Amino acid sequence: MQQKSKLFLQALKYSIPHLGKCMQKQHLKHCNFADRYYNRIKLKKYHLTKCLQNKPKISELARNIPSRSFSCKNFLPIKQENKKSLPENMDAFEKVRTKLETQPQEEYEIINAEIKHGGFVYYQEGCCLVRSKDEEDNDNYEVLFNMEELKLDQPFIDCIRVAPDEKYVAAKIRTEDSEASTCIVVKLSDQPSVEASFPNVSSFEWVKDEEDEDVLFYTFQRNLRCHDVYRATFGDNKRNERFYTEKDPSYFVFLYLTKDSRFLTMNIMNKTTSEVWLIDGLSPWDPPVLIQKRIHGVLYYVEHRDDELYILTNVGEPTEFKLMRTAADTPAIMNWDLFFTMKRNTKVVDLDMFKDHCVLFLKHSNLLYVNVIGLADDSVRSLKLPPWACGFIMDTNSDPKNCPFQLCSPIRPPKYYTYKFAEGKLFEETGHEDPITKTSRVLRLEAKSKDGKLVPMTVFHKMDSEDLQKKPLLVHVYGAYGMDLKMNFRPERRVLVDDGWILAYCHVRGGGELGLQWHADGRLTKKLNGLADLEACIKTLHDQGFSQPSLTTLTAFSAGGVLVGALCNSNPELLRAVTLEAPFLDVLNTMMDTTLPLTLEELEEWGNPSSDEKHKNYIKCYCPYQNIKPQHYPSIHITAYENDERVPLRGVVSYTEKLKEAIAEHAKDTGEGYQAPNIILDIQPGGNHVIEDSHKKITAQIKFLYEELGLDSTSVFENLKKYLKF
Repeated sequence: MQQKSKLFLQALKYSIPHLGKCMQKQHLKHCNFADRYYNRIKLKKYHLTKCLQNKPKISELARNIPSRSFSCKNFLPIKQENKKSLPENMDAFEKVRTKLETQPQEEYEIINAEIKHGGFVYYQEGCCLVRSKDEEDNDNYEVLFNMEELKLDQPFIDCIRVAPDEKYVAAKIRTEDSEASTCIVVKLSDQPSVEASFPNVSSFEWVKDEEDEDVLFYTFQRNLRCHDVYRATFGDNKRNERFYTEKDPSYFVFLYLTKDSRFLTMNIMNKTTSEVWLIDGLSPWDPPVLIQKRIHGVLYYVEHRDDELYILTNVGEPTEFKLMRTAADTPAIMNWDLFFTMKRNTKVVDLDMFKDHCVLFLKHSNLLYVNVIGLADDSVRSLKLPPWACGFIMDTNSDPKNCPFQLCSPIRPPKYYTYKFAEGKLFEETGHEDPITKTSRVLRLEAKSKDGKLVPMTVFHKMDSEDLQKKPLLVHVYGAYGMDLKMNFRPERRVLVDDGWILAYCHVRGGGELGLQWHADGRLTKKLNGLADLEACIKTLHDQGFSQPSLTTLTAFSAGGVLVGALCNSNPELLRAVTLEAPFLDVLNTMMDTTLPLTLEELEEWGNPSSDEKHKNYIKCYCPYQNIKPQHYPSIHITAYENDERVPLRGVVSYTEKLKEAIAEHAKDTGEGYQAPNIILDIQPGGNHVIEDSHKKITAQIKFLYEELGLDSTSVFENLKKYLKF
């Protein structure tokens, strides 16, 4: 984005693996990296923590599914004070800090795409794309485009990019019930007008050529596959031409503009291999330059600073990410020099480049760190972040003096932090402190799996809870694509903890919490490691006095459904109830159907049962659908989406029908008096993969869990109304 936003990469935060059935906005059965899911939170009245448009993270180099908004009322009522103007000479950090110290946080809401360029802020207001000159008072704005013209149901802006000279602005528009998108290009003038409209755009960036003409590069997505790159110009010299087509169906293409805008990178990747081409940001009509031809198993991502390329890559031993650099005019792999290595069991979440510093956002042994590298003297300052923090929310930043970011957890809204380079210190938001910090505990535990591996867990519960063994437990798991278990703030999770629940997040193999090897140890013919890890985590929780099987519930979405479904087949006695969203449950039949849009992209994660008998037999031994049998099962609530292209509805329906038949057979053999579990399939309209903030889904899942455990849900729904707008 022209006001260089960072987010170079959450390299493996959904690291390429997130390409598949992930979640999120993400991914689930067939998905993408990333959590663009960590949407930013702003204070509704004061915009105190306003962020600029997020630059994609490497974790996001794929098709994303944005989260929608919610608001939550005042965690701690504070009397409103009069707004005071701030000195013009105060830097950006001090302005934010002053506001946070003097103004109340009355209402939070997730905001969508927003970007600052020149003297304007571009954002969505109602159904319109608008811009405002005053960052602090967005009530005075200019309407650039009314999305009602597209005749879409509840459209929202997913991404905004402004041309270098602010002659044009491009915005990608989506709806919550579909992954289809439209990119509109608006000419900025006294009378803004739509210059062009492109369907099914995934990523897009502006550059300016030698004649000061704005050139828009964009990728076109067809059947969830992103293989074509186009470039377009507007005005008197209007044209639109295909620039590149990727021939290998297992790869996809994503565009990323380096933070200094010097190069547009064309990233071609699958789940284990990548290749990057450089498009000159000053001469975009010149042929692109290949950095390094793809080598199977080698991943790399590129940033630029002062004629040098900084390359995050897993090349060499150990096969974890390390930072290397080379001169921009000698980019091939033989010229890469090792610059910085990570500790064992470390995941690179993101990287940000500044004039004199490189900032690495890391997760090491299930705790968060920031490493600030001085590029002039190669000094390294490592900062351990507060133990309550479970995830980063990256902030775009145009101020070279400061590196802002937010920290969050599933039960606590994000908190603002800024590292000031001149002072070499990390400053945190002061003033209002969320009461959850004093009423709840966060524990970092480990479970020993069958093979001796220690599996990290993150556990939340009320501080004053007595006899935790009698408290309900909600376990979360994912374990696929090298993608972290999502731990962004969710108001419904906060409400459950307030109501006495224990929340446990199991970071099993197949995910990415401990680096690339953690993912490798849970994919292909090592998928059963993830199942063993999940079983060990639940048993460890019970052994340490956290709940009991009759009060234990389990939840997952998308690819997380594989491990949950497998556990229900192998150890149903550990659970009382399960909730699943868009779950991937029929691995074998899905991976043998090459007509599905993402099957070829998924081969590196699940294997190829069509051509490899070993893969076929291995999938058969854990596939949830293939292993259903007459026995007692926990009650299961499944949310599926009618036109979900990532996890086809027919597979979910087939699983549900086969499960009900097995339960009926078991009930018949057991005789009278047997209490059969409830199996509920809730099919929602629309073609999205996961709708994270659907109030209907949230309330249905909570209602199901309370009823299955025989708990009174009156207070939890009263509290939930404080957070969700019904």
